[in-house]
Amino acid sequence: MTSTYRPARAATLADVDALVATMTTAFFHDPLWGPAFPDPSRRAVQAAAMWRLYVTSALRYPWTLVTPGVEAAAVWIPPGGTELTPEEKSGLEDLLTQSAGPDVAKEILAIYDQLESAHLGEPCFYLTLLGVHDDHRGKGLGMGLLAESLVRIDAPAYLESSNPANIARYESVGFASRDKITMATGHVVTTMWRPAP
Repeated sequence: MTSTYRPARAATLADVDALVATMTTAFFHDPLWGPAFPDPSRRAVQAAAMWRLYVTSALRYPWTLVTPGVEAAAVWIPPGGTELTPEEKSGLEDLLTQSAGPDVAKEILAIYDQLESAHLGEPCFYLTLLGVHDDHRGKGLGMGLLAESLVRIDAPAYLESSNPANIARYESVGFASRDKITMATGHVVTTMWRPAP
């Protein structure tokens, strides 16, 4: 694999459409988030509504890092921060119901509840999303972006790996498996922790 990684920059509101496109393709076949939207013919549109909310909200903080053309993105929530504002969180069910129907909304809210209940009580940076657009996979962009993020953060970091294939990649940059969350679907999510360097 030849790396074509270039230094990251902080995302801005002008990047929202590109961020949504990257996350939508990156998680389309994810073992957790793919089946959460069970109709593949509608999955991209339905999931994009959710990703738009989350990436837009994260821009409240200066910690969404992207490659120059948003081929890859790392969405970090800083210590003491939240993925969504209280208003956004209270409107999440309606947004999911409108985009994907009440049954899908209920299952996705249950996923978020399980993930949130596993969050640590200690201050850390939370990698809520790391994605590479399908058109740019295999170039080292995701891991390059993650490695640069960790240098910039220089603090404890936490993530949830919804794809077992990524665990070794995270371990290669200092994360260690901490716990396992068995979702209602039976899918296992691995929580991972990286202490401050």
